[in-house]
Amino acid sequence: MSQDSGRQADSVSRRKYLLTSAAVGAVGLAGCSGNGGDGDDGGSEESGNTMSSGSSGPSTVTAEGSSTVYPISNKGSSYWNSNSPASDGEYWGSNDESSVAGWDQIETDMNIADYFASLYGFEPSGERSNPPFATRVALSHSGTGCEAVRDGLVDIGNSSGPITAELDISEDERDENYVDHVVGRDGQPVFVSQAIYDAGVEQLTGDQIRGIYQGDITNWSEVGGPDQEIYVVGRAEGSGTDTSFRLNMLGDADAPMDVDTRLGQNQQVQQVLQDNDNAIGYMALAFSGSGIQAIAIDFEGTVYRPDPDAENTIFDSEYPLNRDLHMYTRIDEETPEGTDKREAAFLNMFLTEFGQKTFVEDVNYITLPTSDIEAEREKLPDQA
Repeated sequence: MSQDSGRQADSVSRRKYLLTSAAVGAVGLAGCSGNGGDGDDGGSEESGNTMSSGSSGPSTVTAEGSSTVYPISNKGSSYWNSNSPASDGEYWGSNDESSVAGWDQIETDMNIADYFASLYGFEPSGERSNPPFATRVALSHSGTGCEAVRDGLVDIGNSSGPITAELDISEDERDENYVDHVVGRDGQPVFVSQAIYDAGVEQLTGDQIRGIYQGDITNWSEVGGPDQEIYVVGRAEGSGTDTSFRLNMLGDADAPMDVDTRLGQNQQVQQVLQDNDNAIGYMALAFSGSGIQAIAIDFEGTVYRPDPDAENTIFDSEYPLNRDLHMYTRIDEETPEGTDKREAAFLNMFLTEFGQKTFVEDVNYITLPTSDIEAEREKLPDQA
């Protein structure tokens, strides 16, 4: 893809209004205006306060994409839009009963969105449920999210797979056109139905899983389980979870697979594994639940277990299915740095001790080490 390919007509920009509907009942998205200028005609390019045409404030930050990244992004959006005061103590701030994690690193009297937005020069509202600008997150797929940010339909494309694989572009093309904001990690587990786990399939080798997904192993009895056909569940093509699984497990993002069904969302895979007594599937760590079990996997003699206290665990960065969770922004003529100050204010919220605990760890994902958080902050524009 060249720097200009994938862009729509000049009249379309990720700063202009556009309505789109996302899958699985997600809300419609309001895009953003492309008009910059001084305070008299809609916003300051220098401060990043991009405004919608005819509005009195910065335009909504919109995001779409991966169902894996969705729990992080959507929870962050909910907190942002609530703009809870510092006296809350449960969601933001501190009081006599409770204090949010990481509060000792912040300690402000501002509301949550007011605080993070003010770091980038936005005027605080001082009102609950009235942030300096709103955020909206829609649920679809990684491929869809990457296409949406490429085409200027949203500000942020959420993806659990690398955009190079999702859009079939080179690393050079990625670096010329996008900024990759990593907000957390997923120790992508492989799950089996509870009945299969109870029958003794608590661990498989990497070769056995590859054999199942390439059609060479078709009965659970071949891997120490009951004499029962294996119901093989895959994610939809275009899903970052599918892209990452094929890349990390099968060696190629386009590797052929032999599956009985493909499903678009992590939630759907979870439901199918709960409803069947002979299934295997892969999905994000955040979607662990009753009626299914994550199995241990032996990769060339090292057994990675779905237990954070194990010697080798799927939470380790060395786990072969471990993957980054991405929020991509687009480099264009209006935003040559690739991330405007609205987007930066929102993204920065995730890159704090508070954000990593609340939006990453608390939804069962893996937090970034301090060195990685610092590296991610370096990708953001300078604060006000």
